[in-house]
Amino acid sequence: MFSITKPSLDDLPILTEMARKTLWESHGHSAAAEDMQAYLDNKVTQEALWAELLDERNSFYWINYDGRPAGYSKIILDCPLESIPEQNVTKLERLYLLQEYHGLQLGQRLFDHNLHVAKAANQAGMYLYVWTGNHRAVAFYQKNGFEVIGEGLFKLSERHSNPNHVMFLQF
Repeated sequence: MFSITKPSLDDLPILTEMARKTLWESHGHSAAAEDMQAYLDNKVTQEALWAELLDERNSFYWINYDGRPAGYSKIILDCPLESIPEQNVTKLERLYLLQEYHGLQLGQRLFDHNLHVAKAANQAGMYLYVWTGNHRAVAFYQKNGFEVIGEGLFKLSERHSNPNHVMFLQF
């Protein structure tokens, strides 16, 4: 059984732990361990997530499976991107699932929830950045109708950046 809810500030320790673990699971092999650790220590902290949760532009959701948090997402409505003509588009900034929950269709359900939220807010589409080396994620988004519309870099540290696809789904 699964449920999708919004995390609260009281959930911050669990959300932080999940954000750190899922980022390491999905991207830990993309760079040297010290670069990944530096990114986590500087960018994925309780303080950083606290500020993001307080920002009204951000919508966080997490999916629970059998009463336990299994993954989380973050979207930003009305977040224009220069390469997309429409201004009322949603940025899917994060969609992560703990590895132990892969294969249960929970990522699809969480994605579908975010898609519903965006469409209900009269958005024209959704875009995201995804590491080109995360073949599972790229295939997931392509299966859901996203197309590559550009490239970008995700800076992990002063010495390492990961190449990313910019992908877009028009509604």
